[in-house]
Amino acid sequence: MINLNGTLLSAEDANISIDNRGLYYGDSVFETIRCYNGKPLFFEDHYFRLMSGMRIMRMDIPQSFTPEYLEEQITHIAQTNKSIHQRIRLTVWRDATGFYTPNSNTVAFSITVDVLENSYIDTPILEIELFKDYYVQKNLLGTIKAANKHIHILAGIYGKENGYNDMLLLNEEKNVTEAIAGNIFLRNGDKIKTPPTSDGCLNGIMRNKVIEQLKKMANYTIVEESISPFELQRADELFITNVIHGLQSIKQYRKKSFVNDSAIELRSLLVDKIF
Repeated sequence: MINLNGTLLSAEDANISIDNRGLYYGDSVFETIRCYNGKPLFFEDHYFRLMSGMRIMRMDIPQSFTPEYLEEQITHIAQTNKSIHQRIRLTVWRDATGFYTPNSNTVAFSITVDVLENSYIDTPILEIELFKDYYVQKNLLGTIKAANKHIHILAGIYGKENGYNDMLLLNEEKNVTEAIAGNIFLRNGDKIKTPPTSDGCLNGIMRNKVIEQLKKMANYTIVEESISPFELQRADELFITNVIHGLQSIKQYRKKSFVNDSAIELRSLLVDKIF
């Protein structure tokens, strides 16, 4: 089933126009949300990031787009299947004619649901590499979940063709910003670093939850600082975060192997808190 503008439809009946601006120009924003027993996790955080993204994209926010309304729409479609763990995608696009310049800023939305097999588990990323063909830009557009993901797509293709499990993206200053589908954390001793959003990384929901948790832990110090590629091979540990997989440890970068001590500790604390 698909929720199209508040109406549940079968995939065959959920039709949008061929000149949809999300398709033509990537003129859309989206949120990927994890549901547990039909309940969206961290919904308030997702909601405010969606609203921020719509404002940055100069989209009109309908009066109906209250937290209660959107959570109800998500819960409705999540409960159409009986799986415990689900991935929800909420997509909002500018529903207007025009070419590069739209004739209006009104929006439409869809919500889709996919089954996830399990809770957050340790699914280590075996090996990573830097993607250096194109760079993430240091501006507000990098912090939102917009549909223009050309760099991430090309990084994914490069990684697949060269046998890597994930790729790290760089900004124009050649600092590490994020992985293809998650934020990056680096640990040296008891100090853990993650790039600030001003470096061009996504304002990740799980990133913020991990930062909040680390600030409560006496055995680690968390800082938001730029990460140079040269720091990667000197690190004790690297891990990637997102709301679907939680924390994923990186085992190998070039000739350097990493431990996963803090990732295991953090994952245990977060799973207990969430589930």
